[in-house]
Amino acid sequence: MTSTSNKSQLAIIFFTVFLYLVGFGVVIPVIPILSRNFGATALETGLLLSVYSLMQFLFSPFWGRLSDRLGRRPILLFCLFGEGLSYILFAWARSLEWLFIARLLAGFFGASLSTASAYISDITPKHERSKGMALIGAAFGLGFVVGPALGGALAVWGHKINPAPHFDTSFSAYWVSALCFANFLFGIKFLTESLSNKSESAEKKKRFSVMWHYLNLKTVGPLMTVFLLSSLAMSSMEATLILFMGEKYQWDVKQVSFGFAYIGVIIVFTQGFLVRRLLPKWGERKVLRLGLILLALGLTGIAIAGNIAAMAVTMTLLSLGNGLTNPSTLGSISLLTDAKEQGVAMGVTQSMASLGRILGPALGGALYGSVAITAPFWASGFLAFLGLIIILIIYKLIPEHGRVG
Repeated sequence: MTSTSNKSQLAIIFFTVFLYLVGFGVVIPVIPILSRNFGATALETGLLLSVYSLMQFLFSPFWGRLSDRLGRRPILLFCLFGEGLSYILFAWARSLEWLFIARLLAGFFGASLSTASAYISDITPKHERSKGMALIGAAFGLGFVVGPALGGALAVWGHKINPAPHFDTSFSAYWVSALCFANFLFGIKFLTESLSNKSESAEKKKRFSVMWHYLNLKTVGPLMTVFLLSSLAMSSMEATLILFMGEKYQWDVKQVSFGFAYIGVIIVFTQGFLVRRLLPKWGERKVLRLGLILLALGLTGIAIAGNIAAMAVTMTLLSLGNGLTNPSTLGSISLLTDAKEQGVAMGVTQSMASLGRILGPALGGALYGSVAITAPFWASGFLAFLGLIIILIIYKLIPEHGRVG
């Protein structure tokens, strides 16, 4: 592919990942409304959010392995179409059971995020691999900013159009579905296949044996473990921050949503701009080390911040840390795995992140309720510090292809 062609393909992949996160974010303010209407308990409401990540954990390697065999393009297009259908089902749902089915399907098709990561690895040279992976993180951050705000705004708009029960939440879901279908049609016309050599052996290993294989690989396994730890730390923080800020600073949902938006903006800036400047100077290993240091300081800082100004500083640190850590980890894993196995390797890696998003909210909630309101943030900081220790142990084995000169 030419450089211009690569840029256009990266733009399509960026928008695809962005839509996944927008769809996930849109339902965050919508699910509590529907859950209340359908008589769900607080636990069931939480499960409606976690089943999406559960399906990503279970099926990321499946889509990655299938894309190694069949190509990236057909998997991405199929899953975009399926994602659109899942949001139509969400809009039609009129019972808790159907809401769960819709979220399970959304997570199933959304698990193809691993294929998007593999696509980037296919079309980026080694010295730009981690910078390419930063696009995934930037799309994550931007979707994290836009999704909840868009979901809330569309629900309010829908209620003004028609105050009938469930119309407002259905209205939001229809819009996300339309965006998925639009990207599907755009991809049919403009998305080209990135995989030149398809793997015939990718189907021979069973899912958990594949995960076990990669987790036991030298350097790759520890890096995947670090990805799990950072995801676990961030999701534990996200699940309890709104409760903490309400109890300590009397913030309501609106103020906390602005706080999350700020985190998202910093992550977008870090992965869309800062990482692309730092990698050529420092390489993956130094950027990854710095990211984990900042992440550990930021998460721990939430527990000890004495005022809003200190909280703003610690939020900035954790956002920078997260923005530096994820692309460096993904890029390093990609560089250390065979070109024919990028899909399954990215699938296993994204499964680790999904596992973190499944366990993190439960861990954070349990610590918050049974230990202390600061406990989730001490624990999250410790998890990030543990990731840093792992990186320091394997430091010399981490590639530095992003470094120029």
